[in-house]
Amino acid sequence: MFRRTDTRTTRTTRTTRTPALVATALAAAAALALTASGTATAATAPGFLNGTDLPPHPSSPWYPGKITKGLPEDAPFCLDGVLPAAGSWHRAFGTEFDTGAVQISVRAASGAAAAKLTTALERKVAACAADWLRANPGGTASWQDYGKLTVEEGAHVYGVGASIPESEPGVHLYGIGRDGSTVTVVKWGQMGNLPDAPVSAFKKTTTTAVNKLNRS
Repeated sequence: MFRRTDTRTTRTTRTTRTPALVATALAAAAALALTASGTATAATAPGFLNGTDLPPHPSSPWYPGKITKGLPEDAPFCLDGVLPAAGSWHRAFGTEFDTGAVQISVRAASGAAAAKLTTALERKVAACAADWLRANPGGTASWQDYGKLTVEEGAHVYGVGASIPESEPGVHLYGIGRDGSTVTVVKWGQMGNLPDAPVSAFKKTTTTAVNKLNRS
């Protein structure tokens, strides 16, 4: 390989700066640094699950998407209209088959605001089966409260199953939890019924999700 020597001459132009100009430049630089620092802090995403943290699929690895600011383009089943866009981040997961998952986390303004959001999410999921049946006459739906988990400010796991005639049934698990002012919800789903859901493994997933929220 040959190295080319650049024989061009660089011309240097000297600029005389007065003390006032120097002071103004330094002040502007300091303000810019503070703004950038504040923006970076505000934009910091919570900790998210990895594919290996989800219930293992018997025939496929999990493929995690990017951690993305904002809500998913399409609201996950049972979660429409309850999650705020402000302070939200999400990550989607997929497999080679019909099983998928998504985690959405929200940095709320305070612990009280986070607790309120957690309650709203739990109520939304608990009412999902009945709401779905009203919107889908002739369908079938059921739900299950799988109980609370002892992790940080707490977590709760639910299951929802729904189907319409001449269609495959779908089963969904939800893990909702909070660490301080940060709330997360993990939604897992695939074709099947509630008895097919990997509840024990999903409880571990939910605990891991909450534990990771504010870890650096």
